[in-house]
Amino acid sequence: MEETKSLTPTSIHPDTHIGLVTLRVSDLARSLQFYEGILGFQTITRTPSQVTLGGQDNVPLLELHELKGAPPQPHRSTGLYHVAILLPTRPDLGRVLLRLAQAHWEIGQGDHLVSEALYISDPDGNGLELYQDRPRSTWNWNNGMVKMATDPVDLHSLLEEGMRDAYPWDVLPAGTSVGHIHLQVADIAQAAQFYHTILGFDITARMPSALFISAGGYHHHIGLNTWQSRGAGSAPKHTTGLQAFVIALPHHEALAEVRARLVAHNITFQEQDNRILVDDPWQNAIVLEVISHN
Repeated sequence: MEETKSLTPTSIHPDTHIGLVTLRVSDLARSLQFYEGILGFQTITRTPSQVTLGGQDNVPLLELHELKGAPPQPHRSTGLYHVAILLPTRPDLGRVLLRLAQAHWEIGQGDHLVSEALYISDPDGNGLELYQDRPRSTWNWNNGMVKMATDPVDLHSLLEEGMRDAYPWDVLPAGTSVGHIHLQVADIAQAAQFYHTILGFDITARMPSALFISAGGYHHHIGLNTWQSRGAGSAPKHTTGLQAFVIALPHHEALAEVRARLVAHNITFQEQDNRILVDDPWQNAIVLEVISHN
């Protein structure tokens, strides 16, 4: 049964979402063969060392920043776990599965009750989730926590839907977005203090080694875990991995509310062109920016 999520006075604005995510890659040409050729992104802007990627509606979703020959993010470090790309429909996710299968790409999967997801890594080992939400009316809430699981996806029916789609695409469809980002952190309590207490995201699911948080009653906009990173240090900036991510707020009043909490908790940040630049406790760079949701 769907439940209306109660928001506390310090909750981040319910229309907040995750925006552009910037990843460091070691070989831009190789990455483009993967992101464009297999996944179906298209280039929006390009410089010799940086590319912005999106779908048919040209909304910037990923930015790839080349550090030529960079080594991969250490296995035991904080930083990126995965970026999650949200597809508009189940047939769209099925078409992604078909493209990955045709490329013989290694695929993981999980039915999370609220969504169906495919898990892959890009050529540099940057984690990616490609998923499709089930209707919110089917999500089950209990005392403010959403029920999620990791069940097997019905890959056969998913593939069938992708193959019989009447309008097959070669570029990701309009409406594709960054649904959430999942981070490796060193301490769950510290993560809750920063992302929930200070930034204002609501906790939607928790376990001893992971935390899921959201704005506006979504199942999660940010995942945080210590599965490979409890007590670990930050991933070095000369490795591949997460460069930065945008938390998009709907208007300046919403941004001002977060700014006030940062000040109240003595968090160091920079202000630049109506944006706030702040690092989480593990030097993951966050851009708080006013962007309306498309």
